[in-house]
Amino acid sequence: MHLSPDEMIFWQHGFIKLNATIVFTWGLMLVLVIGSTLITRNLSTDLTRSRWQNFLEIIVTGIVQQIAEVGLPYPKKYLGFLGTLFLFIAAANLGTIFPGYEPPTGSLSTTAALALCVFVAVPLFGIEDQGLRGYLKSYFEPTWIMLPFNIIGEISRTLALAVRLFGNMMSGAMIIAILLTITPFLFPIVMTLLGLLTGMVQAYIFSILAAVYIAAAMRTRKAKSEPVAKV
Repeated sequence: MHLSPDEMIFWQHGFIKLNATIVFTWGLMLVLVIGSTLITRNLSTDLTRSRWQNFLEIIVTGIVQQIAEVGLPYPKKYLGFLGTLFLFIAAANLGTIFPGYEPPTGSLSTTAALALCVFVAVPLFGIEDQGLRGYLKSYFEPTWIMLPFNIIGEISRTLALAVRLFGNMMSGAMIIAILLTITPFLFPIVMTLLGLLTGMVQAYIFSILAAVYIAAAMRTRKAKSEPVAKV
């Protein structure tokens, strides 16, 4: 077992490396795309629905409700971005049940890329809500002296997102590796199950924090949120 999928090199030519992080990330994206296509190709609007559609509706409705609870108006507007973050991280961590698989979230490059997506999405949603001038004005609140501190805050929370997810996944892999050396049977199985639970929790926390950051970038509105519609 490796502490990071970056250590697993499948192919190398000079400085160009094809490691497990790249392979498993693209493989996971392919599985998610194909899986979502197969599940959604025959959606039904009547009472007779497949098990996969019922399962999909539970996930989508749950994500929309969580976004609404954060305080974002019109939660379906953010479903594509926040839902994709949650599903990717959750699927990446759940894949550890397959032998030989290393979660790409155990690589700092992957978690940094996910955090950068949030870093870019936050101002985009903020500008869409307030306009460019209104969003930039928020950096000078409550006074212009706070400008450098607000900028540092934006950067630091992005780093915190990346390091938090990476640290939790790497520490889990390290503990399992140590237990495999000491007791190669019972404890690693228990820790693997706990690792799956931790992976789901980390996916939830990452997505919720992204939603909170987006909500903070938007002007507070008194209008009621869009009611959660049934899929």
